[in-house]
Amino acid sequence: MTITWYGQSCFRLESKGTSILIDPFSKEIGLRPPRIYPVRSQSPGAIADTPAYRTSNGASIFLVTHEHYDHNNIEGAPAESFIIRGPGEYEKSGVYIEGIASYHDNTQGTERGLNTIYLIRMEDMKLCHLGDLGQTKLTDEQVEQIGDVDVLFIPIGGKYTIDGKEAAGVVKQIEPKIIIPMHYKVSGLDIDIDGPQKFLKEVGIKSEETETLKITAKNLPTEEIKLITFKL
Repeated sequence: MTITWYGQSCFRLESKGTSILIDPFSKEIGLRPPRIYPVRSQSPGAIADTPAYRTSNGASIFLVTHEHYDHNNIEGAPAESFIIRGPGEYEKSGVYIEGIASYHDNTQGTERGLNTIYLIRMEDMKLCHLGDLGQTKLTDEQVEQIGDVDVLFIPIGGKYTIDGKEAAGVVKQIEPKIIIPMHYKVSGLDIDIDGPQKFLKEVGIKSEETETLKITAKNLPTEEIKLITFKL
């Protein structure tokens, strides 16, 4: 599986011809939106202006955690796309997805509404994307629903989500094998949120930086938790 980050909470997961795009954002946030379809060169020797082609299934699955412009830009998605916008159990192309209800704030949704946590099972791994989680703690029921997690995508920027200290507490509740922080301040982002420094200090794990992450069930860490950050 290959994981690519585009900023905010937007990731593309690519596995065996299937692409999942999570929380694609609008250009209004200041960052370059991801392509609805991942694009490849036609061949290893193709020149720069050679027309590119779409992968076999394109971004065949879209996950939207909540209906804010920095998370729900699926304009241009083809009619055959499988679009998930809330809690429930889903299956597509051998990928199993469960949406769990949560809150975008710490007042049971009275300020910013609802948020969906997504569990994604593919390639014998379980990934958990927390969306714009605003609860300072997960409930016991949510922790039980989430269960054991291999890869955790967690917001850390505060103001609209949990902040660095609160996120470190949620990490302890879930105890994943790999932590991937998201929804924090990066160069070009026009949304006023915190950078990653507070979370990195609170969690106390040295980060490994990469442009894309390739993982398999066989190379997941077995002892210490790994923290991955992405270059944009």
